[in-house]
Amino acid sequence: MIVADRFRYSYVRLLLSTATMRSVATFPAFFICSRTSPNRYLPQSLFSILWSSHLTAEVRFPLSSLLRSWKLPVRRGFTRMATEKEAIRTHIVHLEGGEPVEVFAGAGLSDVDFRNAIDSSLFKQWLKNLQSDSGILCRRDISLKRVLIQGVDMFGRRIGFLKFKADVVDKETGQKIPGIAFSRGPAVAVLILLEADGQTFVALTDQARVPVGKFILELPAGMIDDDGNDVVGTAVREVEEEIGISLKLESMVNLTSFLDPSTGGKVFPSPGGCDEELSLFLYRGRVSEEVIEAMHGKEMGLRDHGEMIRVHVVPYEKLWRVTADAKVLCAIALYEMAKKDGLLPPTA
Repeated sequence: MIVADRFRYSYVRLLLSTATMRSVATFPAFFICSRTSPNRYLPQSLFSILWSSHLTAEVRFPLSSLLRSWKLPVRRGFTRMATEKEAIRTHIVHLEGGEPVEVFAGAGLSDVDFRNAIDSSLFKQWLKNLQSDSGILCRRDISLKRVLIQGVDMFGRRIGFLKFKADVVDKETGQKIPGIAFSRGPAVAVLILLEADGQTFVALTDQARVPVGKFILELPAGMIDDDGNDVVGTAVREVEEEIGISLKLESMVNLTSFLDPSTGGKVFPSPGGCDEELSLFLYRGRVSEEVIEAMHGKEMGLRDHGEMIRVHVVPYEKLWRVTADAKVLCAIALYEMAKKDGLLPPTA
C-alpha cells in the first residue's frame, strides 16, 4: 500500500490478494488527508472494507490493526468521501462472560436512532436470548463477533422495528451462520369461537397487508408494548379495537402455555429472519345469530393509525381452508390438540 503524504489529498488504490479469496479485490480510490492539513480525516469507505463479505477474518483483522497503527486522526462527528458525509460510530456491549462485542452504525443511521437501537428492549432481549440456557451462545463452538445496526422504524417514541446483521461464527469451520435479523418483538393473537344456535363461528379481521400485497384474513392480533407484562390485557384490547366485542379476562385461555416449557411457551412464525414470538389465546362464548350477522362486514380498526379492518365471520369447520394466516393455522392445531388431550377448562 502506498500513501502519498506530500499533497493535501492523496489518491490511493488498495489491492488485496489472499489465498482464501477467489481473485484479487480492487477497491475504489480513497481520499486521505495530509498529516499537515487541518482538515485531515479517515473516510467511511476505508472502514467499509472491513465489512466486505469478500474478506476473511485472516485479512480483516490484520487490516484493522494496520489502520490503527497509522494513527490518522478522525474528525469528530463525521467522516467524508468525495460525495457524502457519514458518521463512523461504534459501541461496545459486553456479554455475560465479559466478552466484548462491537456494535456498528450502518450507513444513513442517525446518532439518535443508533442509540435508540442499542437501548431498545428489542436489542436487549435478543442479546438475552443468545445467552440463555437454550441460546446459541451456550454452545462453546459458536461466537458472536460483531453487530451492524442497519435501520429502525419508530412507533411514536419507541422502536417498533429494528433491522440488523450479526456476525455469528462457527468456530470449528470459521463460517458465518446466517445472521440478518428483522426484530419486532412479542405479539399476541386470539382465536375467538362464538357459538350461535348450535353452530360455532370464528371472528377474523380482513385487512390490507402491504408486505405481501394482499388482503389477508387473520386472527385479531397486536404487538406487545416494551414492558411485555400485560399479555392478556393486550389481547383483550386488540379484540375490542379490531372486532368490536369486549372479552372477559377470566375466560381467556393461553393455548401456547400448553407447549413444553423448553419452548418458552411461544410460537415463532419465521425464526429464520424474524424474532417475533406469538402468544396465542382462545376465547369461547355464546351469542345470537343477530350478533353474528351484525359483526360480519363491520368496519373496525384505528383509521388514524392506518388500520383498515373489516370483520369477517366464518364457520369454524371451514376456517382451516379459507386463510393462509399462520396464526390461524397454529391456533387451530393448538386448540384441537389441547381439546384432544383434555387440557381445556370447561366453558362458563
